[in-house]
Amino acid sequence: MTQANGLPPAPTAPVAGLPAVLSALHDPVRLEMVRRMANAGGPVRCAALYDAINKSTATHHFKILREAGLIERMTIDGQTYQRLRTEELTRALPGLLPAVVEAANRATAD
Repeated sequence: MTQANGLPPAPTAPVAGLPAVLSALHDPVRLEMVRRMANAGGPVRCAALYDAINKSTATHHFKILREAGLIERMTIDGQTYQRLRTEELTRALPGLLPAVVEAANRATAD
């Protein structure tokens, strides 16, 4: 896979084990970021993934999600995007992502 700028994406961490992934998803801000990425179905500009936190705090949350292997950072036309690693997560932890996103969507709708 190459980015829109023709460069390969930065190396990504393998999907971590279940405890690390659940730990990353435990935080409400990170869960909301993952929910938004899952619902978008593709890479999302970083600023569209958070509302009530500042950029440095968002960077910290992105780092935790990347280290757990949930997301990868991409640069498209000079803009930074985050991509949910759906296929990798499905292979490593079948059924987890759809269940988490469905529950988060229901909680947001309430």
